[in-house]
Amino acid sequence: MSDPTEFDDVIAWASGTLPEAVERRARLLLLDAIACIAAGMRHAEVAEFAHSLAAWFPGDVTLPGAPVSLGPAGAAALGAAAMCWDEANEGLALAHGRPGLPVIPAVLASRLPLEQRLRALALGYEVGARAGEIWRIRPGMHVDGSWHALGAAAACAALAGADPAQAIRLAACQIPFSLYRPIAFGMTGRNTYPAHAALLGALAAAASGAGIAAPAGGLAEARRLALLADPATAAARTPAGRWLILEAYIKPFAAVRHAHYAASAAIALRGQVSDPLAIRAIRLETYGEALRYAGNRAPVAPIAAQFSLSFAVAAGLTFGDLGPGAYRDMRNAGLRRLEAMVELVEDPAMTAAGRRAARLTIDTHAGRLSAMIDAVPGDPATPMSEADVVAKFHRYAGHLPDAETIQRTVLP
Repeated sequence: MSDPTEFDDVIAWASGTLPEAVERRARLLLLDAIACIAAGMRHAEVAEFAHSLAAWFPGDVTLPGAPVSLGPAGAAALGAAAMCWDEANEGLALAHGRPGLPVIPAVLASRLPLEQRLRALALGYEVGARAGEIWRIRPGMHVDGSWHALGAAAACAALAGADPAQAIRLAACQIPFSLYRPIAFGMTGRNTYPAHAALLGALAAAASGAGIAAPAGGLAEARRLALLADPATAAARTPAGRWLILEAYIKPFAAVRHAHYAASAAIALRGQVSDPLAIRAIRLETYGEALRYAGNRAPVAPIAAQFSLSFAVAAGLTFGDLGPGAYRDMRNAGLRRLEAMVELVEDPAMTAAGRRAARLTIDTHAGRLSAMIDAVPGDPATPMSEADVVAKFHRYAGHLPDAETIQRTVLP
């Protein structure tokens, strides 16, 4: 691997027939993405976004649960926004983000045979995963909508019969960076970031197909300018030959992945607390990245609560779950009382070891309770089973009239 900011080696390796395990994993991610998209479409704001996009992208592609038909690019953008609306979609710890976020909606918007779309999905995922390794964001930035465009470009080019390498270089020369700011203000503008990545990927693929070119080195230069990365410090990424899609996690909860450990600890202790009013103090110790990315306190909007460790703890103790329903009654007095009580503390050992974990301690009138969680469903060591993924699909997409047909088609 000569230059880790280029992806020719990944394209040469990941194109073509997929190993059986990789294809099966791609099918699982596709089914989970359809579930998240279908659930996202039920939000009024997403439906309005769909109608707004129709003015710019008219067409006859209808995504599961979508209120209108759109052109392929518009459908991909809508699907990317809907997919992350409940914050329940896939991710990859190594990339510190979700490589499939703009890739899978683009695949869904295609009419090619499913096998070809699965190959494009896998290629886009492998490129995006490695771009995520390289593009380590600065404080104040948000991960979505940046490096994802490279994976989308690769997938869209593969779907269109264009050159993925040139599409990636075109996207890399205009790679955006996005801000965490809307989340901090409880605004849903952040959910348009992956839509932008999907559109940029489609644009780059179309340009590549037309013979429009861009030079190599764009991602390296963007790292220097946008991320202030030292050119002398080489970017590091996983070389071709290792299928990162097999390490992707599927979420059991509707929240940023960093909050899953806190929520799991709270759910583990919930049965031991007979009366929530008996709780006198709550202390959560976790790793630094979780605190930086999900330290929102007293959230008043769902998107801020999805990125709130203290809310995850309170919801876990209150509901015994952290599904989309946890955000429907955010004024719940008991929930608010517990959220305000949570003390957030960094565990330097977890941070230094790069360890994702959470230790929750609860003081009650009857004594002290504690739970340590260092693995949650979806982690590489504890993957969600196919049965669990199917159950989640029906929980999120069971309202679709053709839900059973979708499941049997995607996951035979």
